Amino acid sequence: MTPTDDLTTIVPASYTDRPAGGQFAPEEHPLRTEEDLLAIRHAIRSAAIGVGFDIVDQTRIVTAGSELARNSYIHGGGGTLTIDYPLRSGARGLRLVVRDDGPGIPNVEAALSDGFTTGAGLGHGLGGARRLMHDFQVQTSPGRGTTVSATRWKRP
Repeated sequence: MTPTDDLTTIVPASYTDRPAGGQFAPEEHPLRTEEDLLAIRHAIRSAAIGVGFDIVDQTRIVTAGSELARNSYIHGGGGTLTIDYPLRSGARGLRLVVRDDGPGIPNVEAALSDGFTTGAGLGHGLGGARRLMHDFQVQTSPGRGTTVSATRWKRP
């Protein structure tokens, strides 16, 4: 048996009882503790499986989502992750929206460039997350927080 032969073993029942092509309801997840970071990884993976992404795209989405959630936790003091399921011209997607009320990003262009870091990391996080997703937007205001929206579209 391959991992996709029996999705009910790895996908919550709420995904398996929906009609193919149906619109899933958005899900909101808190991002306040280190345990939330792990729970969010699992939620993103389950959502990607539920949409029907292959293992490579699942890994891209989980990696991008983990980086965005970790940035929100470390730099923004925590926040929320919303998982949404957009449709575009019949194509299904998975959108991750991470919001926080932290200090904001003073220079988005610099933050998106490789090598830029305000911590101990390598500085590939935000730009790397952007490269892993198809659509990527950052809304930020110094002192008012940051919202990052990242969407990956399922290939037909």
